[in-house]
Amino acid sequence: MDTKLPWNEGSTVMRLLLLLTLSEFVRSGFFVGFLAIQANSFGLSATTVGLLLTAHYLADGLAKGPGGALVERIGLGKVAVVGAVVGLIAVLFMARAPLYLIALAISVAWGLTLTSLWPSVMTAVSRYAKPGKESRAMTWAQVAVTPGIVLGAIGTRGLVDVNPAYANALLIGMQLLALLIALSLVRLRIPMNFQQEVRYRWTRLVVLIPAAFAQTLAPGLLGVVIFTYLEMIGRSLISLVPTAVLFGLGMLATLPLAGRLADRRHPRLALLPGLLLLAVVFALVGLPERVVGLLPWLGAVAGVAYGLFVAGWNGMVVRNLPQKHRTAAWGVIMAIEALGYAVGPTFGGLAWDNFGPSGPFWLGAGVLLATQFYYLFNWQAKRARISLHSADTASD
Repeated sequence: MDTKLPWNEGSTVMRLLLLLTLSEFVRSGFFVGFLAIQANSFGLSATTVGLLLTAHYLADGLAKGPGGALVERIGLGKVAVVGAVVGLIAVLFMARAPLYLIALAISVAWGLTLTSLWPSVMTAVSRYAKPGKESRAMTWAQVAVTPGIVLGAIGTRGLVDVNPAYANALLIGMQLLALLIALSLVRLRIPMNFQQEVRYRWTRLVVLIPAAFAQTLAPGLLGVVIFTYLEMIGRSLISLVPTAVLFGLGMLATLPLAGRLADRRHPRLALLPGLLLLAVVFALVGLPERVVGLLPWLGAVAGVAYGLFVAGWNGMVVRNLPQKHRTAAWGVIMAIEALGYAVGPTFGGLAWDNFGPSGPFWLGAGVLLATQFYYLFNWQAKRARISLHSADTASD
């Protein structure tokens, strides 16, 4: 089986990915699909639920760097077990806490103990990746985990409509399964690899910041306006199924080629066209009078664009993160990503209020295009410096 996968230790990697998927399934399912819908049943308002969610993700985002350092010190497995236990406590008791401050404390604790899971798992995937397949290993891992977030929210929401007790039981069962998987990994420490690094310049992390911020800011701009926009153009979630299918097909068709391009040549060859195509998609979706007929085809283009972007992004991460303290460094980058999600809804709302329904989409297109230009000019300047240095060396 391992021979067909882009990483070694397939069993370990699969358990890590399943643990991350289940954890994200439960988190999105609990906050979005269960607690937000059942708030009144627990004596909570939309505001208090929102505060629980904000506190949770704020703790998660701010603690990623320290959380990654803790994983490097005591091991991924032990931290994962603690996170799974706290997650089970959250699902069982947060909504039923006798005092709101207790619920808030549980929410923050869950965020703090779950914060290191994403950077830890992605670091482990990069360590276990087969030589020359690092970008593909990380890209497929990310693609495999992400659906858990959506399925958690949608699946739990559907069960709440049938019987809230069923939804609660699903979340508890999934979190128990996550705990069992974490226990099977309790002795796991992320393997280290220092052979290709003598002295790391931490300024190399700076090159990752624009893409880290843009990839969460752009979709975050739509967070508070997307459903209003869909109603305005007469579209429902069900009507978007063909668009979603074409998105998935476009992405899956693109990933193998884009991954090989990023691994064998350079990540920019996938990243730059991916950013440009995403900017075009955002701009076209922001045309309410024309977008309805274009949606399925824009879904396919968006899938191709995302496949290119995610392969280029992961290839760039592999090249620029340090070998030593990689989990902590990855935590810092993911904190930048969390910042994009945090500020995106505010700027999206402002763009909608001041520039109309097209505002958030065109702002997102501008962010993506500016990021594309940054990397284009950055790499051109770097290539010019290398050429100049080579010419100077030859003349000497």
